[in-house]
Amino acid sequence: MPHSFTSAPLMVLNGPNLNLLGKRQPEVYGTDTLADVEALCARTAEKLGGRTDARQSNHEGQLVDWVHEAREHHCGIVINPAAYSHTSVALLDALQACEGLPVVEVHLSNIHQRERFRHHSYVSLRADAVIAGCGLQGYGFAVERVAALLG
Repeated sequence: MPHSFTSAPLMVLNGPNLNLLGKRQPEVYGTDTLADVEALCARTAEKLGGRTDARQSNHEGQLVDWVHEAREHHCGIVINPAAYSHTSVALLDALQACEGLPVVEVHLSNIHQRERFRHHSYVSLRADAVIAGCGLQGYGFAVERVAALLG
């Protein structure tokens, strides 16, 4: 049984290279930093009576381990799997083991306007919602959507 939005933190996961936000390809990803992403998620959750637990890793296995942790101790997951969106069956399998836990996938850029290989996301097969192309604002939408899914 999932936790409520107010009783357990929302896991916010960011995948590879997102630690370089604001420095790496700002023409694609903008100038906001990972700290800005985490602050927006925390502010949005707080307005809705919740809190976040934000983490970033460049390592697929670490992200999988955190999804397993979220399954037991968090109310939902907001995830930007970055490049693992297009390659990670392991991340998909971990998310599919989170029955009843809301999962919202978010991408800063519109992945459908980019290279063809970015048009497919394994994570989308499990996500309850996908937000792409809204920049930093998309993370706020993602937090709001998890709260709405939890009622």
